[in-house]
Amino acid sequence: MSPRAGVPQVSARIGALVIDVASARGVELQRLMAEAGFDPAWLDDPEARMPLPVEEALWNRAAALSGDPLFGLHAAATVRPGAFDVLDYAVRTAPDLRSALQRLARYNRLVHDLASFALVEDGDRVRVEHRFEGGGLRPCRQASEFTLAALVVVARQISGAPLRLLAVEWAHAAPDGVADATAAYAAVFGVVPLFDRPVSCVTVRAADLQRAVPAADPGLARIVTAHAEQLLAARAPAGDTVAARVRQALAAEMANGPLTLARVAGALHLSTRSLQRRLDAEGTRFAELVDEVRRELALRYVADRRLALGEVAFLLGYAEPSPFHRAFRRWTGTTPAALRAAQR
Repeated sequence: MSPRAGVPQVSARIGALVIDVASARGVELQRLMAEAGFDPAWLDDPEARMPLPVEEALWNRAAALSGDPLFGLHAAATVRPGAFDVLDYAVRTAPDLRSALQRLARYNRLVHDLASFALVEDGDRVRVEHRFEGGGLRPCRQASEFTLAALVVVARQISGAPLRLLAVEWAHAAPDGVADATAAYAAVFGVVPLFDRPVSCVTVRAADLQRAVPAADPGLARIVTAHAEQLLAARAPAGDTVAARVRQALAAEMANGPLTLARVAGALHLSTRSLQRRLDAEGTRFAELVDEVRRELALRYVADRRLALGEVAFLLGYAEPSPFHRAFRRWTGTTPAALRAAQR
């Protein structure tokens, strides 16, 4: 089952989390997936994306079948490192909470086409807003409550202490007929939320966002954020040509091993022969596109002094530095180290 064109997409990893939590609550998974329209094959594909309506159906059906009207709020407690792949590691390797939130705001599009975060400064306070961009849509209640609760959970996990909130506001209405709902929200957030507000958000003291992340790893962070930037660029709208789609696929997969025609054809849901034929019709060759994308990324990475040159070779898919250095000399007439020194 392939995602429908024009429908906002969401990482199927979110669906997998919903399914795992529902399973722990005794929900019959085949029924949940069938009723939500979730393709079980997505569970085995770490890169799969599902239509937004499927995500919302999963949340709502999981809440109904589990008998927990606050399913999204409670599901946040199950979030563990790596749940959202590159986005998660980019956040967790940040040096402090403010940087972690800034990375969340920048890279969230890797898992959701519409959802966005914004840090809004208000004197000695910061409001972290969560909304959908464009289209007049907004998150369903279960997803929205999971998102802001997960933000608080992850902040506690990476900083080692609870994040004290000054306020929690929801754009949706308060749940009807839910016993002890106020106590449930207060247990997660430490404050009683307000409903029917202009935007869903949490408010914190600006000083609290300076809290360091004890396990921050600057070396790993350089690699993770560079890869996140690469993936973000690959999610930019594609051009009308097959070559443009191939270039995006190459940028997304560059750090994940050998870039073969068959592998890229599979990512584009084409046969190898069909992809080759279409590239021939556009007057280009696969090897030329690989070389062009590598060159563009190499120049970007070499200019970023946070990255060691060995890390650059890895991000470009080279098993060792020497082939990268030979290719770089062919592209530029100089070595990566010499070009970096000249840019000082």
